[in-house]
Amino acid sequence: MAEKLKITLVKSPIGAVPKHKKTVEALGLRKLHKTVELPDNAAVRGMIQQVQHLVKVEEV
Repeated sequence: MAEKLKITLVKSPIGAVPKHKKTVEALGLRKLHKTVELPDNAAVRGMIQQVQHLVKVEEV
């Protein structure tokens, strides 16, 4: 596993399930095409799994 993950919001969560909208915001993603770097741990991986259709993930 990588030490950090680079997560980019590539699809708008506007029409998404409310739970998914909150997950995207909890990841720190507020606008389209913005990127955040988060540690690679089970909690973050679970959040990514939930909204995988809205984000792009790269290992750093």
